[in-house]
Parts: sequence; structure tokens; C-alpha cells
Amino acid sequence: MQILTMAQSTPEWQAARLGLVTMSELKTLLVKGKGPAGFGTGALSYMHQLMGERITGETADGFTGNAHTQRGHELEPVARELYQEASGLPRLEQVGIILNHGVGYSPDCLVESHGLVEIKTKLPKYQIELLLADELPQEHVAQCQGGLWVSEREWIDFVSYWPGMPLFIKRAYRDETLIRTIAERVDAFHEEMERRLARVMAA
Repeated sequence: MQILTMAQSTPEWQAARLGLVTMSELKTLLVKGKGPAGFGTGALSYMHQLMGERITGETADGFTGNAHTQRGHELEPVARELYQEASGLPRLEQVGIILNHGVGYSPDCLVESHGLVEIKTKLPKYQIELLLADELPQEHVAQCQGGLWVSEREWIDFVSYWPGMPLFIKRAYRDETLIRTIAERVDAFHEEMERRLARVMAA
């Protein structure tokens, strides 16, 4: 396992994750489809994107952000500070990316030697839904459990923030059954990607 400390979104960070499955896209690998090894069209499209990155050595991500991602970048430091105050945790460490199992995960911070934090910003109506449901949103479960798999840590605090609203914090511990499934799907994804790379490079 490697923990790289460059700032996220920098050219160095982009280079470190080039051609790698990252936990932010992991859920596409878990969707059951009709393709090889049960992958769906989303997973295969993602696979071809990563193949292109490996062949060209250049990032294929032309997405430079929108109002939502810009908002997230601006609000994340505030959310991190509020989380530290609310949790009473003494030390949060920001890192660029963790590399392990041939994949990557970029946590929003590390907590001592056993915890992680994943921060999201939600519009008020979604923040209200979170606060009322009081559970980790299903759409973020794969990313969080994948983060625990990659980092080999024990727990992750999912944090959601919107200015002027109560902070949402929900801790999740390792789900070993889901983590085994994640590992198996990543292995199958890598095998299929290697087969396709061999065919493309032999063309």
C-alpha cells in the first residue's frame, strides 16, 4: 500500500491515478449487466476509458467540473473543520491518493491510524433527507467500503454539509462480505481489461 501526499486535482495526482480504477467510480463495477463477467455498459465504457489512458499515457477525463463540483471544492475545507470540531478528533491528515490492490482511493482525510473521512456537499433538500433518514446513503456505500478496502482501515465517517444546516455524520465500519465482492469484481474487471488490451495492441 502506498499513501501519496500530493494535493488532490493537481497534475501529479492525475498522473498517479492514470488508468486505475478509483473508488469514486466503483459502483459501476457492481451493477449487474449482460456483458463479459456480468459487467454492464457503464462498467465497459469505464474500462475502455482506462484502457485509453494506459495506452496513451494521458488522462481521458475531459470533465473540468461544474457548479456542483466547484461548490464541493469550496465547501470541503469548511466541512472538514466543522467535522473536526463536532467529532473532537485531534488530528486529521489530508493526502492525495492511496494505492493498493491495483486501484486508487482519494480520501478527504485520514483519521489517526484507523479511520477515514468522506465529505460530500448536498443541496438543502437532500441534506434534509439525509438528516431524517440518519443512514449512509446507498449511492455512497460502494465508495466508502471500497475506501476501507484500499486503505485497510477500520471505519469511515461519511460527512455531508450545506452552509447554515446541521452537519450530517454517519460512521460505517468494514463490511467484509461487501469488501470481498468488491475485490472479486475488481479482479474480474482487471482480467477483462487485460484481455481487451492484448487484443487492441495486437491489432
